Amino acid sequence: MTPSLQELQKELRVAPINGTVTMAGYDPAVTPFVDSKAEATSQLEGEFKDRLFDQHELLFANETESLLLVLQGLDCSGKNGTIKHVVIRMNPAGVRTASFTKPTEEEANHHFLWRHRQQLPGPGQLGVFDRSHYEDVLVPKVLGTVSDDEIKRRIGEINEFESDLASSGTTIIKCMLHISFDEQRERFLRRLRRDDKRWKFSEADLDTRRRWDEFQAAYGETLAATSTDHAPWLVIPADNKWYRNWVIAALLIQTLDSLGLDYPQPDLHVDDLFTRLQPPN
Repeated sequence: MTPSLQELQKELRVAPINGTVTMAGYDPAVTPFVDSKAEATSQLEGEFKDRLFDQHELLFANETESLLLVLQGLDCSGKNGTIKHVVIRMNPAGVRTASFTKPTEEEANHHFLWRHRQQLPGPGQLGVFDRSHYEDVLVPKVLGTVSDDEIKRRIGEINEFESDLASSGTTIIKCMLHISFDEQRERFLRRLRRDDKRWKFSEADLDTRRRWDEFQAAYGETLAATSTDHAPWLVIPADNKWYRNWVIAALLIQTLDSLGLDYPQPDLHVDDLFTRLQPPN
């Protein structure tokens, strides 16, 4: 049985203590609500596959609300994998995916939220941010490229940005894909060993890995400061790819279901239209 949205949020939502979140307090290997890979895979390939498509189709048909899925996490945490194995099950005509890496020269000349505003989902769409506006807080916070006052200002602007989105009809799901230090190492090694995966590897990723503890601390502080009732942060245990896919699919299904959408019924004279479509005598 699929857990309710309330059950999922209760299990996964961050719980700041004294204004911060300690990432070490979240086990990236646990699998709440599901007992095995076989069970999760069976549900994802069966019931979830149909429900994802059907619920998303309701959103697409109504064109009244939108959904934004934010995927944030360190290298190899599974942002792209989530898109490939979960988001792909929806109608691509109603999905808008954006990946935010290092800003281009044009993007860097604008306000840090400018490029994200350009990629927001329209009415009836699911938007997916592969990395997100949080990169502009987390990375400079660790590297020290902007002041503490600027970090605080950006956090305030992010909270306002998300509040405005929620007020205008966009439901936000923010997922921090949480993997362990050892699991990241194994995934890096698999990328290096495979000819078809090596292109994903960047030596710069190892520079980030060397600052693991600093990034964990930055994530904890940022999640605590930006987890709100209208846009709560959910920590997704991501050491098991199958569980990551299962739980994000469940979140999408239950969130879409919570919108209470029905197929719109246009004002048509149906009997007359049936008559007009009859073959000529």
